[in-house]
Amino acid sequence: MPFRIVASLLLLITLGLSWVLGGWAGYRQVEQESLEESFRYRQLVANELNRYLPIPELMAEHPLMERALLNPDDPFVILQANREMQRMATIVGSSDVYLMDTSGLTIAANNYLQEDSFVGSNYSFRPYFSEAMATGDSVIYFALGLMSGVRGLYFSHPIRSDRGRILGVIAVKVLVHELESQWHRPASLSEAEMVVLDDSGISFLASRPAWLYRDFSADRRGELSLETRQRYPERQLQPMEIERMGLPWGLSERSAKIRIRSKEGRQDYLAVRTPLPRLDWTLQVMVSTAPVLWTRLAFLVGGLAIYLGVLLAWLYLRERYRREAELALRGEQLERRVAERTRDLEHSNQQLLEEIRERERAQSELRETQQELIQAAKLAVLGQMSAGLNHEMNQPLTAIQTYARNSRRFLEKGATDMVDANLSEIITLCDKMAELTRQFKVFARKSEGPPSVVDLRLSVDAALKIIKAQKNSAGIDIRWNRPEQPIMCHGDLIRIEQVMVNLLANAAQAVEEREAPVITIDVEADDGHWCCIVRDNGYGLPGNTEQIFEPFFTTKSVKQGLGLGLSISRQIVDALGGTLTGRNRPDGPGAEFVLTLQQREATE
Repeated sequence: MPFRIVASLLLLITLGLSWVLGGWAGYRQVEQESLEESFRYRQLVANELNRYLPIPELMAEHPLMERALLNPDDPFVILQANREMQRMATIVGSSDVYLMDTSGLTIAANNYLQEDSFVGSNYSFRPYFSEAMATGDSVIYFALGLMSGVRGLYFSHPIRSDRGRILGVIAVKVLVHELESQWHRPASLSEAEMVVLDDSGISFLASRPAWLYRDFSADRRGELSLETRQRYPERQLQPMEIERMGLPWGLSERSAKIRIRSKEGRQDYLAVRTPLPRLDWTLQVMVSTAPVLWTRLAFLVGGLAIYLGVLLAWLYLRERYRREAELALRGEQLERRVAERTRDLEHSNQQLLEEIRERERAQSELRETQQELIQAAKLAVLGQMSAGLNHEMNQPLTAIQTYARNSRRFLEKGATDMVDANLSEIITLCDKMAELTRQFKVFARKSEGPPSVVDLRLSVDAALKIIKAQKNSAGIDIRWNRPEQPIMCHGDLIRIEQVMVNLLANAAQAVEEREAPVITIDVEADDGHWCCIVRDNGYGLPGNTEQIFEPFFTTKSVKQGLGLGLSISRQIVDALGGTLTGRNRPDGPGAEFVLTLQQREATE
């Protein structure tokens, strides 16, 4: 059979099955919503009945009711009974409370002062009276009031004497609009309707006013009973135009599909009937079947999507199998070509391995060269500082020579006190020279070990001692705003000191030609980092500030340096996990360099 015919048949089968399943799912959903709403309203009615059911029995126990029935001609007793029933009606929130004797004549009522009072009316024809007299038990009945024409629930109970003889019946009327007001249509049931039917199929509660007091018995034969017409006086009780359309597939026997014709047109509903508790009432919830069509359309779309997915998957697999067969034919050719290329690749891999080893050797030599450059730069700085060191060392040596000669003369004269004082001065001068040479010795040696937690202030202090020993630092106002608390950071004291010496030496050279040279050092915290800022009031940096960190770039003369200091300093800081940046000062002339290192907690 051709592929197109098979695909068309499968498409028709899929669409038909989707339509049937969509109808089943749609009707099930509508039925479930109807059952849930029926259960909710059934509980509301049960709660309302349980609320009022024991009230007539309690009223019948009142001794004043028995006295009124035994003394119907006593005006004082009847007045007391009227007032008591008026108070009872107010307490329980009922519409009317009235007392009837054994003949059904009303002898007392809460509305005894009104024009339409029940006093004097005979209600022996009402079932709530006759059944209470016959059964001797509580009775619940629904009807329209003869006087008011208002719908109400009648709760009655017989009143007995001490010997058990029935003396009369007390009745309580509760307006049913409270039950009707509790019918709140959910948002999901925007096209749902509700009616409450009595045992004759007459609606006395309805969500549509036009459906009130209508006959919903589609299969009724004959006239309505006299009791039914007495229950709804002066009401036409017109029959509804209802057409039963059978039970959709998959639904319970409580459901039925109906079509209601009215002036607005015809509408299809799924009707679910539920008996209400303790009464011969039936709750009928009718939900529009319009959503079923949308459910079916959704199933059609889903079925079509599944069909297309399966079809495309089958076409893909068929094409895939064809491609696999085609690829299998080329497999042998590819295997031969792969073998040839494998030999070439093995030769290339050997060459790459040689190049990698050569690159690793070059990188190792580069790291060693960088370390040597760092050491050479430090020695160059030491050479630049040698003049200042000679100046600083010359004065103490001259003083030591003078103190030594004087000490010999004082020793010849026996002035040992003066000799001792001179020796003390000589020791002090020697300590000063030792401190100067120690700083240069520490600066010159290589750092050992990995970075650790150090105090940034110590590196700045050591760098300042070296810088102040230089000759060109004389006359420069160096302002070190030293924090009182330790500045613990991730780094190395010697390497940070080397960077600070380079930055301070550059700053000192930058302010040489200023009348009032000033260098400031500040430490600030910034988002988990410490920023050490070195500022000067020199002539600033060139436009491209990043260029100053390139090797052999310098704006100084050849005698002042080779342009490696900042490049090496940045490499040192990068190795410590920090940053080193430079820029012109935004607040005035000069430049500022920012050394940023990570904050750390002090370790014991």
